[in-house]
Amino acid sequence: MRFLDLVALILENLGRRKARVALTAIGVVIGTAAIVVLVSLAIGLQMSANENLMMGDLTQIMVEPNYGEGGPGPIMVEAAGTGGGGSAPPNQTLITSQTLEDLAAIPGVTQVIPRDFMQGEGILKFGHLESWAGITGIGLRDLSELDLDPQGGTLQLERGTAIIGSDFAMNFYDPQMRPGQEPPSPPDLLDQTVKLTLQKYDNEGNATRKSLPLRIVGVIAKSNTEADWSMYMPLEDVTAFNEWFFGRRINRNRDGYMNTVVRVTDLDQVQDVVEQIEALGYRAYTPLAFAQGINSFYVVLQIVFGGIGAISLLVAAIGIANTMAMAILERTREIGLMKAVGATNRDVLSVFLGEASGIGFIGGLGGVLVGWSAAQLINVVALAYMARQSAQTGAPPPSVAAFTPLWLPAFTLIFATLIGLISGLYPALRAATMIPVNALKYE
Repeated sequence: MRFLDLVALILENLGRRKARVALTAIGVVIGTAAIVVLVSLAIGLQMSANENLMMGDLTQIMVEPNYGEGGPGPIMVEAAGTGGGGSAPPNQTLITSQTLEDLAAIPGVTQVIPRDFMQGEGILKFGHLESWAGITGIGLRDLSELDLDPQGGTLQLERGTAIIGSDFAMNFYDPQMRPGQEPPSPPDLLDQTVKLTLQKYDNEGNATRKSLPLRIVGVIAKSNTEADWSMYMPLEDVTAFNEWFFGRRINRNRDGYMNTVVRVTDLDQVQDVVEQIEALGYRAYTPLAFAQGINSFYVVLQIVFGGIGAISLLVAAIGIANTMAMAILERTREIGLMKAVGATNRDVLSVFLGEASGIGFIGGLGGVLVGWSAAQLINVVALAYMARQSAQTGAPPPSVAAFTPLWLPAFTLIFATLIGLISGLYPALRAATMIPVNALKYE
């Protein structure tokens, strides 16, 4: 039997029992739609989580000193404290100038960027507004090398200048604000000069202050990383601030750096570089490991959700098998007649398998359309609800709640068709193995 003749015969047979086929296909529609909706929700949750995670460039590795007891490392020293002159733990693996050279020598490392933080009390003032000064000193002149983009101004750092993140201005408040008064809007700091006041205390509690101007030369575009809320200054400026706080010069071989950013050529080398850094005795953190853990969780969630939907589809498979079994009983004489006029067992098998697959395909197609439409409706309703919640909390709203990738409808349609094929296998084998004489005599 030619393929086109087979398809025409299958369509004709399905059309003869429209009501029965439709009722059987409804079960497939429900199961297929459940798979599409649930997996779309899981994928949407994964995308929303990845958007809101502060991961940044996945090829970056954050390296910190190892303050644990013992452990291998290039330098094991007894360091002076950096928090006002106290003693630090005796055995530390510090990030020193030699460390920077060792890290840069690791294969695959393209850049090593030391960082330090202002380790004392500082207040930023702009007009009548104030903000706590959390300043990061970075050994880099161009922040665009960290894959950051400018929202305004420049990302080039110079002595006496600062670059802030897109949300940094939200830290400013009015110290004279009265109860019930509306909070002030975040100031526009680009190309403005703010006053930085440093303050330290002696052993008797007497305060010493030092004020200096800072010019904000650039604002970093929103990146969903720590940069959004940070203020960056040249490393030598922050080092000078800390020396004023501590009352002594900072020796990097004795005090070390707070941390350093290591950039790697590509993602495939990140884990290997992390292991080499840890072998040197340092602590290494990479957003890639966290992202992989999060994505693994959501992949498992997709499988679980898809499995729940597949249960409905398996229940529908029983309906397909029952429909085909009843069809064989009703068409026993027809089967005998087909064989009497020359149809082979393979032809009969192909007809009934094709009908079962057709029911699965029709139900799968309907389920894909229903599931996709339901996912879009959920997306609209959920995003509207979460947008209202975000407006109340101030958090950024998610951009997606349910997402249906192109592979999901295609996979679900093929899966539904395959379920129909498997469900009709036993009834089709019964029909193909019937003896023509007995089939023609069947009442």
